[in-house]
Amino acid sequence: MSNEVFTQLRNKANEAEAIGGTLKFVIDDLTVFVDGTGNNNVVSQEDNEADCTITTSASTLMELQSGDLNPMMAVMGGKVKIAGDMGLAMKVQSLMS
Repeated sequence: MSNEVFTQLRNKANEAEAIGGTLKFVIDDLTVFVDGTGNNNVVSQEDNEADCTITTSASTLMELQSGDLNPMMAVMGGKVKIAGDMGLAMKVQSLMS
């Protein structure tokens, strides 16, 4: 499951425009680090400090990707926690769709 989640995020990030900062996803026991400070997003499983950290579960991530869960409701309901740069958090949609 975690390899599948990492691969999906990496593929989406590679297709998307550079996000202009660093973003870390903590999904259950998986860490995905996106470095979008250059011309392209570089995705790894390094646990580095990031401008924005998003913490959630794999099941919540699947609900968000399928459209069954509204991102704002997920945050307000505590299913998704965001720490750091909210502007970067808003760019996550480009990595999900």
